[in-house]
Amino acid sequence: MRDITTSKEKLLKKIRKALLEKRDNPYPQLEDLPLYASNEEIPEVIFAEQFTAVNGQFVFCEDEVQFIETLLTLAEERNWRKIYCWEPGLQEILTRFEYPFYETDKDFEQADVGFTFCEALIARNGSILLSNGNMAGRRLSIYPPVHIVLAYTSQMVLDLKDGFKLIKKKYDNQLPSMISNVTGPSRTADIEKTLVLGAHGPKELFVFLLDDSNLS
Repeated sequence: MRDITTSKEKLLKKIRKALLEKRDNPYPQLEDLPLYASNEEIPEVIFAEQFTAVNGQFVFCEDEVQFIETLLTLAEERNWRKIYCWEPGLQEILTRFEYPFYETDKDFEQADVGFTFCEALIARNGSILLSNGNMAGRRLSIYPPVHIVLAYTSQMVLDLKDGFKLIKKKYDNQLPSMISNVTGPSRTADIEKTLVLGAHGPKELFVFLLDDSNLS
């Protein structure tokens, strides 16, 4: 007699049989195992490796002078003329070194660079935690074709959960309405499966990491 059992019925029978059979857990210690393999590198090195692997551009600066010198060199090489900076702390640094910038959104549609701080750097996946909890708001990290982030070594954490702890400590119960985790320039492969950078945001993403261990 021909078997007329459907594929669906056969699958359900296998599931029922498996549920009735008691088997030992083949991976009893799985939940106790670490998610990541141990790594002896310092977080700054881990971040640099992961960040550059996703097309981010990383620059470590020992002090503000080196930061400004590197910024000047990049701006000259890439012909950056309209750098927008809306955060008072960043404006103070640029003003002190007489570096020109736009402090309002005048002619913002012509912006070359958006320049912001961040909330934290996540070493394990080379990502940046951003929020709209400062004067940069939502636009400055998204609209210009180049986004530059100035971060400090004290903001470097190993995991995402540690980054959220920094945000919680900073804002307490007044959390920003937007918190985003950015991993490299925006990208898409929707068109003919070809990877395109900057499809939905900046084409280039820079992180300047400034050592603040000796800053007062």
